[in-house]
Amino acid sequence: MKRFRKRYIAAAAGLMGGAAILLSAGKADFSVGKNLEVFFNLFREVNAYYVDEADPDRLMKDAAAGMLGRLDPYTEFLSESDMENFEIMTTGKYGGIGSLIRKKGDYVIVAQPYKGFAADRAGLKIGDRILSVDGKEMKGADPTTVSNLMKGDPGTTLKLRVERFADGRVEEVTVKRERIAISGVPYYGMVNDSVGYIAHGDFSEDCSADVKRALLELKGQGMKALVFDLRGNGGGIMQEAVKIVGMFVPKGTEVVSIRGKNREVDAAYRTSAEPVDDSIRIAVLINRGSASASEIVAGSLQDVDRAVLVGERSFGKGLVQTTRPVGYNAYVKLTTAKYYIPSGRCIQAIDYSHRNEDGSVGYVPDSLIREFQTRNGRKVYDGGGIMPDLRVEAPYVSLFTMNLYGKGYIEDFAAEYVKKHGFRPVDVDRFRLSDADYADFVAFMQDKEVEVDSETRALLEELEKTAAREKYADRIASELESIRRKIEADKNQELETFRDEISRLIEDDVILYFHYAQGVIRHKLREDSVLDEAVKVLGDEARYASILESRDTPKK
Repeated sequence: MKRFRKRYIAAAAGLMGGAAILLSAGKADFSVGKNLEVFFNLFREVNAYYVDEADPDRLMKDAAAGMLGRLDPYTEFLSESDMENFEIMTTGKYGGIGSLIRKKGDYVIVAQPYKGFAADRAGLKIGDRILSVDGKEMKGADPTTVSNLMKGDPGTTLKLRVERFADGRVEEVTVKRERIAISGVPYYGMVNDSVGYIAHGDFSEDCSADVKRALLELKGQGMKALVFDLRGNGGGIMQEAVKIVGMFVPKGTEVVSIRGKNREVDAAYRTSAEPVDDSIRIAVLINRGSASASEIVAGSLQDVDRAVLVGERSFGKGLVQTTRPVGYNAYVKLTTAKYYIPSGRCIQAIDYSHRNEDGSVGYVPDSLIREFQTRNGRKVYDGGGIMPDLRVEAPYVSLFTMNLYGKGYIEDFAAEYVKKHGFRPVDVDRFRLSDADYADFVAFMQDKEVEVDSETRALLEELEKTAAREKYADRIASELESIRRKIEADKNQELETFRDEISRLIEDDVILYFHYAQGVIRHKLREDSVLDEAVKVLGDEARYASILESRDTPKK
């Protein structure tokens, strides 16, 4: 307690000293100093007199969340305990065994060992139940608790007692922790004799080296055109984006510039190395999950007319964050600037309040959209996100299917499928779920609870509320009831309606058991309408050139 009081008094003295400096700085800073003093007094009074014991660390986190949450979605307070996860997110590296886990029943099970890492080498398989970690029983533990126990300094050992999914045997497994560096390129390969494909997962530290390695290997296999897939890539380190663009454009090309209120942060970033290939045809795939550094790569290649973009409008995050220390190993991740790609546009969504449910760009009125030009004079626009040159909508996935996946039913059935078929590996390129297999899944689902819901039903309920509020309910009651009867469905009807999309997810999870994440990506590419369109345009040199020379992007 004495130690806490000393720290508390020291922090208070620093805070009051800072306030005094601001107050003496002039009228412009008066409100800052005044509110610092009010905050200190509020914190002190709550800590001293609140009826129950108040945790000062929790109070600070909550106060910071309330203050920063009104600024933008990306500015946040990072306590000392948050910094480890932040490092993993930005570097893609951590000390552990290299496995994803999930909750099933009373225990946590292995959900996915990373190929070639410690967990995989130790023989851990999907479905293995973790009974204890270093002698600590794990019954009832949540995945976060188990994950924290499995992380540690590289080189240290970990003893796991596991129940094997394959045969129920209980074994003790010793695993040596190692530095887990997650590759930014989960899969690459040739789509056909001349078109290569690189999936890029995130812009973590050194991911550009993974991209360069894949690019050179594919060129060695005869690649004449490239599909660079940024779908679902939420971004990361901006400098890695600059390096990746630099592989395809002349040395010295400006990729992105940043500008903030404080001019000290203003900077322009140019490519610093000779390109790997500045003439190969490129199609970049984007969707609503492509954000931040992904949008720098896609947008800058579009602005210098170096690649054709295929897919959906991107997320719309054009803000730059900087971590700044605030004391006691805590940091604030602060938005300090906006970034601008070569045409001069910023792709940040102008209106935070009209985002879609997944956070991507919602409706943007024409009055807020400005026109820019690429190097060849094509029209491109700001207002939120990067618009593709060729728009191809991603396949719809129903709420029903997402509910099945969220509850783990699809993963559980896939595991049972693998066991039933004697753990025989399946062929990534040929594996299909048969009619009999899907009938087994329907039987498997009979005693499972699942919400039978849809966006259509949600909209109908909203319409009924609006009709009642506006006094139309009686006039259109029969029509509303007729619609309700037509869209009402039970679990088995939904299982039949969404059979194709459910089957694909089951296939993915079966393939994951034998062929890891790389096999799943390869399997998904077999029926990928966005990839198909990209391959078509790359195979038609005249069409490809025409798009880059004269095709304007859609405005919205």
